[in-house]
Amino acid sequence: MTLFMPTQPIKQLLTLSKNGSAIVTMMFLTVLVISQPVYARTSPNLVVTNADVKNMQAAIAVEGQFKDAFVASKASVEQQISEPIIVPVPKDGGGGYTHERHKKNYKLMYDAGIVYQLTQDLRYANYVRDMLLTYADLYPTLPLHPQRKMGKQNPGKLFWQSLNEAVWLVYTSQAYDLVLATLSAQEKAKIEQGLFRPIVKFLSVDSPETFNKVHNHGTWTTAAVGMTGYVLGELEWVEQALYGLDKSGKGGFLKQLDELFSPQGYYNEGPYYQRYALMPFVTFAKAIETNQPERKIFQYRDGIVLKAIDTTIQLSYNQLFFPINDAIKDKGIDTIELVNGVTIAYGLTGDNGLLDIAKQQKQIILTGDGLSVAQALDNKLEQPYRFKSVAFGDGNDGKQGALVIMRQNVAGEQAVLFKPAAQGLGHGHFDKLTWQFYDKGEEIVSDYGAARFLNVEAKYGGRYLPENLTWAKQTVAHNTLVVDEKTHFDADVDKGNKHHPELLFFNTSDNVTISSARIDSVYDGVDLTRTIALINIPMATDKKQKQSFVIDVFQVKSNETHQYDLPLHYKGHLISTSFPLDTQLTSLPVLGKENGYQHLWLKAQAKPEAGLAQITWLNDNGRFYTHSAIMDGESSQLFTQIGANDPWFNLRNENAFINRKPQAKNHNFISVLEPHGEFNPSKEFTVSAVSSVKQLSHQKDNSIDIVELALTNGGRYLLAFNNAQGTKKNQLNTFSFNGSNYQFEGRFKLFDIKK
Repeated sequence: MTLFMPTQPIKQLLTLSKNGSAIVTMMFLTVLVISQPVYARTSPNLVVTNADVKNMQAAIAVEGQFKDAFVASKASVEQQISEPIIVPVPKDGGGGYTHERHKKNYKLMYDAGIVYQLTQDLRYANYVRDMLLTYADLYPTLPLHPQRKMGKQNPGKLFWQSLNEAVWLVYTSQAYDLVLATLSAQEKAKIEQGLFRPIVKFLSVDSPETFNKVHNHGTWTTAAVGMTGYVLGELEWVEQALYGLDKSGKGGFLKQLDELFSPQGYYNEGPYYQRYALMPFVTFAKAIETNQPERKIFQYRDGIVLKAIDTTIQLSYNQLFFPINDAIKDKGIDTIELVNGVTIAYGLTGDNGLLDIAKQQKQIILTGDGLSVAQALDNKLEQPYRFKSVAFGDGNDGKQGALVIMRQNVAGEQAVLFKPAAQGLGHGHFDKLTWQFYDKGEEIVSDYGAARFLNVEAKYGGRYLPENLTWAKQTVAHNTLVVDEKTHFDADVDKGNKHHPELLFFNTSDNVTISSARIDSVYDGVDLTRTIALINIPMATDKKQKQSFVIDVFQVKSNETHQYDLPLHYKGHLISTSFPLDTQLTSLPVLGKENGYQHLWLKAQAKPEAGLAQITWLNDNGRFYTHSAIMDGESSQLFTQIGANDPWFNLRNENAFINRKPQAKNHNFISVLEPHGEFNPSKEFTVSAVSSVKQLSHQKDNSIDIVELALTNGGRYLLAFNNAQGTKKNQLNTFSFNGSNYQFEGRFKLFDIKK
């Protein structure tokens, strides 16, 4: 056991000694010993404790998933420590050799520390010691990273940005904690004076703009400094990590818990960065709970950390996160950040639904909580995790718009993501009221996500590509309205952060999940309102089977005349259109000059007659999708492909069609998306490749919107909804349609019109 005293009284004691009286000094020392709290800690004592170690040592003696994970980790560590220690002088940006080597080192030190604790074999502890001593020699000699000018991020020393430095310290502080008891006083002094104290100073005192920032960079930094403070007995660092450098509460870890999450646990920057930021939130919270349980950190703000873990899971489909904002589309629930989150959450709650996610993650963490997960899975205690339809309020008050998820199971899991959410800080895209659709395991109506080859140094250093700004963030890259070929908020992040949509309502019933939102600040003088409904109805041939549709009503109002473009980006192969196409056969014009339009090849165009216009494509999941829209005879359909003005082939060549209304003040875009049929190339059969939508109409009766959907099998349905502001929950609504009167309570109702 090591005893640590706060440093400030010692400084006062030294001052008294210099100024005189030995009697006063002795009196002060007596008071100090009696009155000052002593911080006693036993190593290890961050995420893993001595009690955990004893339980884990017992577990690796019996068969089970925990032992399997230990054996695999031990074998990996054994192989790596047989090689020379490599601590290179930093040279490369993200993805480069030195960058990846330092990342590999912090993971190796952590893993070796865990293996030491479970085996008590000093070879593993000594390896961590020797690597830390090597870093202690190197770190004081380092200037700012040589690649710091490649990006706008705050620079590090080991890494090109200080964010990576903080991640390194989160892991390395735990590694040090795991081997601390094996080190001599001289070794500890060198490691702490040469490495930990300088890096903490660099990340905190020398980088106040990052340390106090309410942002994922600030989260990692405060977690790193706070965890190191616990290991070194520097509770002043912990206080600064929690409350900001001046401890005023205007910055720090708790401020980030207050500001970055909505009351439901939704993170302002979106699912991808919620996943990334989750690691420091849950890891530092666990360290706080271990060292200062009286803070009740997991109860803070009504359990916001645990809510954030659950919300992160909800923000996924088929194990991948919904790719809004600056998202890499391959990231999913098996990322190490969420593995840690689920593990810690299960250790705290014992929620067997979390075991379902842990089973899908196929990773066991070698911690006390990881042992609990492994043993529960061995005993087959998992229960299905309940994914649900939900509107996650955005902003720290939950009232700055929302991210809406609609789910149902119709011959496969289906989900609509509707985004009347806030900007999402610098990682946000300019795409208010956009949407995506997923079905049968695949993305159908798609979002580009980020333009980046993460850590592929050969591709622009692994950083965000220039096209992330010129394409991915621009409004035309998304499934929402573009006015006069200009991007929402003129692509101004500060302006975007000041405004957000208003969620008018979100409701769900057995056969309809529906949401509506409005915003009037993306373009001056233009009011946008969008209502999206995911519905299911019985099939005519088998009433036990369901047929699904997504109804989309996008209403635009303005006192001035504008051009309105409504893109839909789709995944699949175009099969047919109900109207002739004027296709470019020998050369491709570019659709526009700026705001993302410069990256679109115009491959074909058409001007459908007034009435129903249908576009059908086939997705890799073997299902057909038909988009049916009401056309007025003046609007055009433009068929595009990404790739123009892309000299280095940075962009994926994805397809879209754009419904263009050339000149209008007010306009309604009314459409329905229908999944249907099956194509099986292996067994060589095709079923129901043609849409069943026969007619689509829209009309308004006072504040009630009525969408009529008529099918080829004779079925007819009316979706009626009231998205007027101030509508009460149980308000009685009445309307007339084709000479008949209807009524419903609340916001909406789906009527089955009998013949």
